[in-house]
Amino acid sequence: MPAKKRFTTIGIDLFAGAGGLSLGAKMAGIDVSLAVEKNYIVSETYTFNHNNTTLLNEDVANIKQIPAPIMKSSKQKILFGGPPCQGFSTSNRRTRHRNNPQNWLYTEFIRILKLWQPDWVVFENVTGIVNFESRNFVYKIVSDFEATGYTCSHAILNASDFGIPQRRKRFFLVGSKAGITIQLQKETNQPTVTVRDAFNDLPYLTNGASVDVLPYAQPAQNEYTKKLRGQLLKSTGHLVSKNSNYVMERYKHIHQGDNWKAIPKELMKNYTDCSRCHTGIYYRLKENEPSVVIGNYRKNMLIHPWVDRGLSVREAARLQSFPDNYVFKGSIGFQQQQVGNAVPPLLAEHVFRKIIERNGEAF
Repeated sequence: MPAKKRFTTIGIDLFAGAGGLSLGAKMAGIDVSLAVEKNYIVSETYTFNHNNTTLLNEDVANIKQIPAPIMKSSKQKILFGGPPCQGFSTSNRRTRHRNNPQNWLYTEFIRILKLWQPDWVVFENVTGIVNFESRNFVYKIVSDFEATGYTCSHAILNASDFGIPQRRKRFFLVGSKAGITIQLQKETNQPTVTVRDAFNDLPYLTNGASVDVLPYAQPAQNEYTKKLRGQLLKSTGHLVSKNSNYVMERYKHIHQGDNWKAIPKELMKNYTDCSRCHTGIYYRLKENEPSVVIGNYRKNMLIHPWVDRGLSVREAARLQSFPDNYVFKGSIGFQQQQVGNAVPPLLAEHVFRKIIERNGEAF
């Protein structure tokens, strides 16, 4: 039997963040040669976990040329990234308008696309981009990619449809310079992975837990945790925000699937009008279902399903499908933000593998 051909594609990750998209690309067999991330602390996380990728700790707007070895490579090329999305998020009521400069960062993405002219492009963002300005903005984005010479396929994918324990929907656009279309549909053979599946082998933690590295509480209990653990005996990220006593008192009243509405009003007096709270505030996760979107899980005060506390960094990373050997840098607050902002790597891997399959290549 002839040896399988190795997929030879190099990639550039713009607005790389903590590296969720890059990790998914690498798991699909792509050589991520260059990444750009302007936040220094976030770039430390990226560099630690992707030490074979050249990282530019720089604003994408300042990138005027591609390094010659990447520019001249004869391999298939793919440009990917997710420009900051706060300006499109439906939870952002103050600056969700076209005058938010972050809403136009995709034009920097297209500028690099024109400069490098890769074979493929993957653009990722929040689903709020689809309905922004009555869908006119997403139509403009797609038409701008098409005007650059790319045939575009796009869809909203839910992470829970791909064996990830979180109901997190993301918008993906895939462009092909060769006129190839991609079917971005959900996986029909993926089992549902629950919060309990993701958490049940992790160490028991209490409010304010601060010991970063700990051994597992028990052997991996399912295929999902086996995949994320590998051969590790210990993992990092067992850090939990320290909540005050009055917050801990609120937790006692919230059962799985409940939110702030289950808290007695006399315990919510510091809120001017608690009826205006988002449904995700003080939500206790259901152990037998995928999680809600974790997002800014510290700000939303998401609650562990069976312990009165917030989520640890590692638990949130499990819900995002980061492997347990993935280390987040910075203070606990920065780590929480990086995990919450990331693209689930296993979801990204699915998209990149679809490109590999459609391109007729194999490992």
